[in-house]
Amino acid sequence: MPEGWIKPEWPVPPGVRCAVSTRQAPGVSERPHDRFNLGLRCGDAPAAVEANRAAVSGALGLQRSPHWLQQVHGVDVADIDRLEDDGEPRADAAVTTRVGEPLAILTADCLPVLFCTRDGTAVAAAHAGWRGLAAGVLEATLAALPAPPSQVMAWLGPCIGAPSYEVGKEAHEAFLATDAGAAACFTPTRPGHWLCDLAGLARRRLQAAGVTTVHGGGFDTRTDARFYSYRRDGAHSGRFASLIWLVP
Repeated sequence: MPEGWIKPEWPVPPGVRCAVSTRQAPGVSERPHDRFNLGLRCGDAPAAVEANRAAVSGALGLQRSPHWLQQVHGVDVADIDRLEDDGEPRADAAVTTRVGEPLAILTADCLPVLFCTRDGTAVAAAHAGWRGLAAGVLEATLAALPAPPSQVMAWLGPCIGAPSYEVGKEAHEAFLATDAGAAACFTPTRPGHWLCDLAGLARRRLQAAGVTTVHGGGFDTRTDARFYSYRRDGAHSGRFASLIWLVP
């Protein structure tokens, strides 16, 4: 991997590539976004973000720019194979069966999830904050892939860890309303508040949907200085990217 990038460790087929950026990659963003911010909607200078985004293709040897999304904490999935232009779809996940079409998810505490079919013919990527996760963004992404969940693998990328992530009743009730067992992913703190294992909740939902192979997890973006973190840095936190694509 190039300087400042992480290679996800999971047994993907030969034609699948993936990578995760960090704020330590060579970039031009200045404080508080230093240095490799890839988010256009967090207060950074647009020219700096565009320069950083342009550097992604060179660093990863991509033949075209990644497909960026307008992420809104929803469940819509962009079918990249059907896109009519190079704009940014308003969606929180994307799927493709085409070679050379990199999918990108931006996060700064939320959970990025990468998917690939076991035969390496399709890939997908999803943005799963607690709202999107509870609403079914992972299930919607699986439904958009041209293979049953049993033939899909998933990788859980860097997100905020349970010791750093306190949530209130709204989040707690959203998950327990449909899965009583989700209580195992919440640890009470003070009245009406819990520490939330976001990656653990995602793993439960993927397994319930029929995905038998789930890798990744174990990160905490709030305590790991390599990553941007909204909880740590506030509204001006930058964004890092998790990407997946197919090669010949």
